[in-house]
Amino acid sequence: MATIFKVLFLFLLATVAVTSCSKDVPVDEDGLLITERQECYVSNFELVGSDFVTVRPAGTAAAIDTTAQTILVTVLFGTDLKNVYPQFTLANDCKLDPKITGKVDFSDLAPKTYTVISGNRKIKKPYAVTVKYQ
Repeated sequence: MATIFKVLFLFLLATVAVTSCSKDVPVDEDGLLITERQECYVSNFELVGSDFVTVRPAGTAAAIDTTAQTILVTVLFGTDLKNVYPQFTLANDCKLDPKITGKVDFSDLAPKTYTVISGNRKIKKPYAVTVKYQ
């Protein structure tokens, strides 16, 4: 009985291995699926402090201009801009370059550029993120 289960298991394992290798799925250098989507924009932006709570004044949102490809975010006076984490919401299947891997220093108040790359990886739009105090 154990031999039958071993043979059945090996057969299923071989079937999975053959079928999973037969389809070439396009992925990029980050291992993300490349799709046919051409949309390429930022739909929402958030800036949070080291406690992961927003640093924007209550009732305000970042001003995102998808035509000019700019983002303007106002933060509370006195915010430590050396220790903030930008959070982007992008169109489906898009990715961001450079990747955000930790805190970002906005203390010089100079615009920082992030490039949004479409799902098909053919369209790239640089967004300038500017931070100002309330």
